[in-house]
Amino acid sequence: MSPQPPSSIETEFTERYDREHARGCGDPRPPRLLQRLSAWRDARLVRQALKVAGEPGLILDLACGSGRFWPVLAEHVNRVILASDNSQAMLDHARTHHPGALLKRVKTFQGSAFSIGLSANAVDCIFCLDLFRHVPDSDARLMLLHEFHRVSRDTVIVAVNVGTPVESEFRQAGFKILNYQEFLPGSRLWCVYVLRKRG
Repeated sequence: MSPQPPSSIETEFTERYDREHARGCGDPRPPRLLQRLSAWRDARLVRQALKVAGEPGLILDLACGSGRFWPVLAEHVNRVILASDNSQAMLDHARTHHPGALLKRVKTFQGSAFSIGLSANAVDCIFCLDLFRHVPDSDARLMLLHEFHRVSRDTVIVAVNVGTPVESEFRQAGFKILNYQEFLPGSRLWCVYVLRKRG
């Protein structure tokens, strides 16, 4: 299936992500303490979300960017990782960021998160942290959630900015909430939801 053209939301997100990632790549200094703590907390949240989701064996990382979560996703030795991004250049760049042993576990393809080039119930879990929390309006989030419901056989893991009223949207799209974790309790930054398809 040929890739769908990216939505304006994905294009804007990719351009912002590319700029931020380029700044990080161009900085020869080691990560600062706050960056290291943030990365540690991110990894811990992802591990906990995967555990709640039942340690899915086939996972789709959507809007994967440079694959910053691939090392954590790959900690489960039998897990197969599909990774999609609307930017082929970013997918190519991601392959320069990780060791060969990890890359053997990741199959990448270009495409839109709003129209995933996979059949219904194709994966055990959809993982969409960065893009989903930058989607500004309810209608667009519902479009994503309906597509996630079509492609995931079981669970979905998404991040949401604290204060975004999404729980009714999850239910409207056919999900129930299994778990909710804040990035830092009481920080009012963002949180991770683990959802399961109803029925």
